[in-house]
Amino acid sequence: MKAQIDSKTNPRVIIVQKLYGNFFNQDENLSFPKHRFKKFIKDVVNGTIERDDVINDEIKNHLNFDINLKNLDKVFQVIIKSAIFELLYKPKTSSKIIIKEYLNASNFFLNESQTRYLNALLDKISRKIRSTNA
Repeated sequence: MKAQIDSKTNPRVIIVQKLYGNFFNQDENLSFPKHRFKKFIKDVVNGTIERDDVINDEIKNHLNFDINLKNLDKVFQVIIKSAIFELLYKPKTSSKIIIKEYLNASNFFLNESQTRYLNALLDKISRKIRSTNA
């Protein structure tokens, strides 16, 4: 039986929500409720915000021909950025797991065709980031 994924307990869903609030609603109040993965959630949220310029450079370098980030759904932008942060700065987590977790989280925000597109983009960028940083 497949475990039910709950939007309130899935760490990547929380990451996406926090980053969306910060990037698009100018929510400066980044509070992190008690959670089993609180340290991980804080690391990814704060790291993605702090390294936004580096992440945007990665997007320009690797996905420029595929997408114009500003034309994409805002949630889509946040998912791409946080996944890139993890691919760059969480080397102990495999690319496959990072992509799978963000695809699971994306199901709460995106439709199926957007999720398939996200999968293709994350797959492409993970191969480029992880091969150059290996």
